Amino acid sequence: MSDIHEAFMTGPLQVNCQLLADSRTGVAILMDPGGNAPEILKYLQKKGLTLTHIINTHGHFDHLGGVWELQEATGCQFWIHEGDRALALAAPRQAAVWGIPFGRAPRVDGGLEDGQVIRLAGYELTVLTTPGHSPGGVCFHWSGGVVVGDTLFQGSIGRTDLPGGEHRQLIRSIKERLLTLPDDTVCFPGHGPTTTIGEERRRNPYLR
Repeated sequence: MSDIHEAFMTGPLQVNCQLLADSRTGVAILMDPGGNAPEILKYLQKKGLTLTHIINTHGHFDHLGGVWELQEATGCQFWIHEGDRALALAAPRQAAVWGIPFGRAPRVDGGLEDGQVIRLAGYELTVLTTPGHSPGGVCFHWSGGVVVGDTLFQGSIGRTDLPGGEHRQLIRSIKERLLTLPDDTVCFPGHGPTTTIGEERRRNPYLR
């Protein structure tokens, strides 16, 4: 297991961006950088880390605001599920609908697939497809933790009233892909505080 896990609250909608890194190799990866690219770049420089990949849970604009700037600064690759590629490329138009400034759309360098194992930054992450909040939504699971994006929140679930959302599909994704994980698995949502699988199984009113 790698020894660096840092979270940044990013962008106007306060997206939780997760950074995983290995101080021995200096390799770092990011998940869902919604903005604050200069802050993230300063952190990488301070720690002597090299950002090689950004992997996103989904393609809504609030999770993408920092991607292009980070790509330009570091040359890192950006991966997303094919089901959300179109959303990612349309991020500036998405943001405009909400009246939120946005830079350039990210360059998509690779895809993510269910069951794919990503071995980077000292971690071994398994991709879990969890559509419902968006068509190509995914989560990233490793021993003891899972980055759940906007699929699951503390006491709540992702909204499904945006284009491509589907409530029954989201509930099915959560129950079949996330609630099958051990109760002590720590969940890192795209917004708000961390929680655990067990806590959401017991208390989340949307999952009863």
